Order: sequence, then structure tokens, then C-alpha cells
Amino acid sequence: MTTFKKIMTISGILFLMALLASSAWSGEIQKKLTQESTVEQILRRGVMRVGMSTFVPWAMKDKTGKLIGFEIDVATRLAQDMGVKVEFVPTKWAGIIPALITGKFDVIIGGMGILPKRNLKVNFSIPYDYTGMSMVAHKKRAQGFSGIDAFNRSDVTLAARLGSTAVTAAKKYMPKAKIRMFDDESQAYQELLNGRVHAVVASAPTPAFYALKYPDKLFLPLSETFTKEPIGFALRKGDFDTLNFFNNWIRYVSAEGFLKARKHYWFETRKWESRIQ
Repeated sequence: MTTFKKIMTISGILFLMALLASSAWSGEIQKKLTQESTVEQILRRGVMRVGMSTFVPWAMKDKTGKLIGFEIDVATRLAQDMGVKVEFVPTKWAGIIPALITGKFDVIIGGMGILPKRNLKVNFSIPYDYTGMSMVAHKKRAQGFSGIDAFNRSDVTLAARLGSTAVTAAKKYMPKAKIRMFDDESQAYQELLNGRVHAVVASAPTPAFYALKYPDKLFLPLSETFTKEPIGFALRKGDFDTLNFFNNWIRYVSAEGFLKARKHYWFETRKWESRIQ
């Protein structure tokens, strides 16, 4: 065997060894990443911790103090299909993404719109719902107001939940109006009922529920939502194993009709109102 052939043979052996070592190393890394994924941690722990914020009818408390709502049903079904318990972690909306990133809970299931700015900080599942911005106004303060342009005035004050897409929508479509922001959406509605603001900007169908509940004080100035946004689960970046599971779970329950049925119950009927009154 010539020197050249010896060198080529040795080089081939070394390359093969390096390739096998690299493959084994990659396999170990993949195994480690899979073991450390959120979905694997949930399975080992036996509990899925869900970050959420209360707002009707996504998540709210019934007469006994138990959490109910569309998001509660979604998260509960997800936990059941995983064979684990669910633990809800109520969190102020303005700080919910930082709380997820620091590990206070495993996933946000709370009607969170999929926005590019948010997507830079977290990963989103495929949409499991769609919503849009609506408004409910005070009959006396907003008397004669009709349409979104009527509220785009410097003498108009709007209320919205801090950190929500309602604030973004209000600034975009009604830039001249003043905006008062609240940690809890119920505070915004209380300000409206007290006549301290002209209207509340929030995700449909909540404004419609308040208009129906307080017909003597409130009304709907818009006939339909003025935005449309996809809603997804939010989880920490880089966790593709968990993202894959959530995406396929959403596809599965969508095909099954579960999401459609629960959305109909919470968004298109008022059968649940007696549970909170």
C-alpha cells in the first residue's frame, strides 16, 4: 500500500469516527432537549401550570369561586388528554409574558392574540380561536356616537386593559382619544358604568355582554368588530417538542368539534350567566 493510500485510508477512518461521534453527540443533545421540554416536565410533574387572566367569558369565577370559561375548558381538556392535572395561575396581563419566561407556569392559555411583537419573546401555537376588538359605550357620555370615527376625538376618553391588544387597537384606530389603562378589565368596565369614560375597548363578545347586562346605561356603538386577530397558546422559545404537541392537539380537537362546541356555549349563548350571578 502506497503512502498516499495509507493516508487516505486513515483519513477515511478518522472521518467515519468523527461522523459517528458527531451523530452520537447529536443524539444525546436531542435526547436531552426532549427530556427537558415543557411537555416532558409536565408529564413527570403530573401537573400543567397555566398562566391566565380573568375576563368574561374566557376565564371568570362562578358563585363558588371556581374558575370557569372558554379558556378554562380548553386548558382542562388539554390536561385531561395529557393525563395530568391542571393548575391555573392568575396573572396580571401586563406581566404575563415575563412570568412565562421566568418559569412561573408552563404555558399561557388566556385569549392571547398572536402578534409579531409578542412572537419575538415567545413561541405561539397555531390559532385555536379568532377574536376581534369591539366597544361598549356609556349612553349619556357617548350619546349620539355611532361608528369608530365618532370616538376619534381629543375630548373622548377610552378604557382598556393594560398590555392588551385593545390598547394597540385603540391607539391605531382612535389616535386622538385619551386612553386609560387598567390591570384588570373589570376595573375598566366599572369606570364605564360610573360614567368616567366614554367607552371600553375590548375583545368581543365581552362588550356585548355588558351592553345586554346594563341596557339602561350602556350600548354598542359598532355593529361588528373592527379588527380580527388569531389566538394561540404561548410558550417559551426554543421548545419545539412542546410546540409540536400543542399544534397537533389543536388540530385534533378542532377536527373533533370540541373547540367549536365550547365557543358556541361561551360566546353565542347566555346559558352560563346563571353560574356567575
